[in-house]
Amino acid sequence: MNIDNSYTEAVTLLKSLIAIPSISREEKAVSDFLQEYLKAQGLDPRRKNNNIYVLSKEFDDAKPTLLLNAHLDTVKPGVGWLTDPYMPVEKEGRIYGLGSNDDGASLVCLLATFRLLQDTKQTYNLIFLASAEEEVSGKNGIESVLEELPVCSLAIVGEPTGMHPAVAEKGLMVLDCISHGVAGHAARNEGQNAIYKAMPDIEWFRSTTFPKVSQMLGAVKTTVTQISAGTQHNVIPAECTFVVDVRSNDCYSNQELYELIQSNVDCEVKPRSFRLNSSHISLEHPFVQKTIQLGRTPFGSPTLSDQALIPFSSVKIGPGQSSRSHTSEEYICLDELKEAIAIYTQLLDGLIL
Repeated sequence: MNIDNSYTEAVTLLKSLIAIPSISREEKAVSDFLQEYLKAQGLDPRRKNNNIYVLSKEFDDAKPTLLLNAHLDTVKPGVGWLTDPYMPVEKEGRIYGLGSNDDGASLVCLLATFRLLQDTKQTYNLIFLASAEEEVSGKNGIESVLEELPVCSLAIVGEPTGMHPAVAEKGLMVLDCISHGVAGHAARNEGQNAIYKAMPDIEWFRSTTFPKVSQMLGAVKTTVTQISAGTQHNVIPAECTFVVDVRSNDCYSNQELYELIQSNVDCEVKPRSFRLNSSHISLEHPFVQKTIQLGRTPFGSPTLSDQALIPFSSVKIGPGQSSRSHTSEEYICLDELKEAIAIYTQLLDGLIL
């Protein structure tokens, strides 16, 4: 199979995937389809929950292993679609449809690359993994299947990056904060207003900068995104709750940031999880060096992906643009698909891990 044939098959597969609704945690139908599709291609797919993976032929435990990963799921279609988001439309050199850019394009191109390379002699093994629940960082997504895979040395995570390598990615920690007051009548000078008690802490989150700034990812970013207080207009609120979105850089773990935050605010702080840490890989890594040799530009990504749950080295790189993700009339360009298969193949053929 050559790149032209791989491209043609990738286009056909992408349209089939778009046509099957695959909202996070509802991927069964698309996983069933992909599993049968891979069998029809002569491959031996395995499954954990709604994650589908395939090992390359003649897998050799003595060799390092390279993981090719993209996700099956999509967000819910938003307001503004002028066409059916599950009806793939090809026009003017583009394919429109929900999940076309994020993440169907990467999935079909990485699968095409896997099929092209598994029949060649390489110094490494290959695994192709189509993961579920990426958009919600779900427990039954990539995290649930990695423990079943052979030990991997590197993951190529397909996400829309314009085929430039994201060598670092910000992590995410969500904090539920509670300021406690004392209820009282609003007309009298009594009680302690929990909203007023929360205000200095909210200002701290707005204005504080953390001292360690990443070369690729910049500073840690904290944003108050939700707030709730009060039961009625004439009652001093006894509790004010607010949510903080923390985007961590590769200089801190989420646990470290939590401890720093907790020591600087008066409100009660409850992290929902420490799971989604920042990631980074050295610019000297052989894969990253190969991308640079091909004229690609390494960068730091502010958006979260399955990289946050991968406990070994990873690089995020794929066709399309992040700005198109989660938008109405989402699309991928046909020439981006063909270019991606060619670039993936050039990067991985002969790579020494």
